[in-house]
Amino acid sequence: MGGFWEAIQGLWNDSGFARLFNFAEGGWKNLVMIAIACVLMYLAIKKQFEPLLLLPIAFGMLLVNLPLSGVMNSPTNSLVALSPEELQHFLAGQYDQNYPVFDMNGVYYWQHFETGGLLWYLYQGVKFGIYPPLIFLGIGCMTDFGPLISNPKSFLLGAAAQLGIFITYFGARALSLTGIEAISFNAQEAASIAIIGGADGPTAIYLTSKLAPDLLGPIAVAAYSYMALVPIIQPPIMRALTTKKERSVVMEQLRPVSKTEKILFPIFVTLICVLLLPSAAPLIGMLMLGNLFRESGVVERLSKTAQNELMNIITIFLGITVGATANANTFLSFRTVLIIVLGLIAFSVGTAGGVLLGKVMYAVTGGKVNPLIGSAGVSAVPMAARVSQKVGQKENPGNFLLMHAMGPNVAGVIGSAVAAGVLLSLFG
Repeated sequence: MGGFWEAIQGLWNDSGFARLFNFAEGGWKNLVMIAIACVLMYLAIKKQFEPLLLLPIAFGMLLVNLPLSGVMNSPTNSLVALSPEELQHFLAGQYDQNYPVFDMNGVYYWQHFETGGLLWYLYQGVKFGIYPPLIFLGIGCMTDFGPLISNPKSFLLGAAAQLGIFITYFGARALSLTGIEAISFNAQEAASIAIIGGADGPTAIYLTSKLAPDLLGPIAVAAYSYMALVPIIQPPIMRALTTKKERSVVMEQLRPVSKTEKILFPIFVTLICVLLLPSAAPLIGMLMLGNLFRESGVVERLSKTAQNELMNIITIFLGITVGATANANTFLSFRTVLIIVLGLIAFSVGTAGGVLLGKVMYAVTGGKVNPLIGSAGVSAVPMAARVSQKVGQKENPGNFLLMHAMGPNVAGVIGSAVAAGVLLSLFG
């Protein structure tokens, strides 16, 4: 009977449960991360906050924080000394030739190789900057740039909404002046945190993977959380910065955009942006290629694949591997809390920047521009545009701002990619 209980005890000691509930060795951190993952899954499933990305991110976070899961273990390659029995077999020619043996000054070693975890291999697509540009390819196929082409002034609103990125960068760098290591960020880290203000998850992941890969977990979670919380965060800022009269403005219908304009637009944007800012080529290039697939009308099969099958596959890989970077040891720290707070500041300032420029346009045009569309200058497509529409209709039920807001919204996608290119050029 004693052997049975010893076996049960051994099974327990070798299980993840033993480590999970070993609070002395930090098991409580894993429990906290599992709770956070469950909250994110609740928001994705019950509240439907950006579920396509928040759900795989949350599940990746859950997996990596289950002790002994090994899903993010990197492959190992080491030399192990042969035991006396193994050495005898080797000298007698009876050793397995699949395992190379090395003679090092009379001591024999065999090469021991262990494969990595599944998500470690999938994560290489994030590490080498492959997934985010492919996401942009799908976004380009799904996005109509017509409202932006019809109203080029939207570019200014999209640019103004990037204000939060640069203000937060300087704010994060200013914290270093305190001399406190826990709240100090170098230039690369500050740039990665600041890009959260663009409300563009793929761009944030792309830039962070290049500049500050150690911060990828908290930055990705913050970026996608704020994208998901656009309907909650933006309306109070929009109402605080505008008057009822401004929110009630009904804008004139946009002019029709010809097929030729829609085809030439991605080509010219690629030429101008990439020649001015070569580091933005992967994001801008894939975004515009996807849009050219859409508007050319001659590669419908490629367009459908990019915006459906390819987009869905990459979204799964990107989400679950980004979530798997949020392990308890690196995620639960004061720096993580500070990153999330700075990200909220960046996103809020970006929203305010777009609305304030919208107010300037309202004044300059004699009340023809509704300032609410400026909030859509952040890159959360199309959610930010829908928020502009919703807030506007609350003041004036006959107001339809969606198509007007889509101009700044798609301009924000381009703007965040350009901002990432600028930061990568400066600090990469």
